[in-house]
Amino acid sequence: MEDQELQQWIERVSLTFFGRPFLHQASFNSRLRTTGGRYFMKSHNIEISPHQLAVNGPEETEAIIKHELCHYHLHLQRKGFQHRDADFKQLLVAVGATRHCRPLPGVARRLPVKYLLICQSCGMKYPRKRRTDPRKYACGRCKGKLKLFHAKPENAGEGMESSQS
Repeated sequence: MEDQELQQWIERVSLTFFGRPFLHQASFNSRLRTTGGRYFMKSHNIEISPHQLAVNGPEETEAIIKHELCHYHLHLQRKGFQHRDADFKQLLVAVGATRHCRPLPGVARRLPVKYLLICQSCGMKYPRKRRTDPRKYACGRCKGKLKLFHAKPENAGEGMESSQS
């Protein structure tokens, strides 16, 4: 599928599900791997991952298009267009868009938990992907002191080694 066909597809989905025209540019971006699409606030253009279409098919891709059109139309109407906004969540449900796209095979989405901060007073655990200086932070629950541990890859919360801080 070419960019022109994608443009027509997005214009058709916009009129059908939103009752409003899509007046900007749509294109494929083959660099998108961990996300299904992007909406640009300054230019109002939309990019879609061609990998999602190839792997997950046109139904999933149309759900991604609806998601990006939710950002587009709400932003132009000056309503809450971010993922956390109630307007956005309601419109997603109303048009049948997905909140998140399916992950592509072979693409790692999350870094593994390597460190664990544990409160010395209440035992609250804070998993971390990056090393953190525990002296700079306090427990969010009881304001106690934190201690840094190396989390083992098998179970990030159970077997731990103390780290030098």
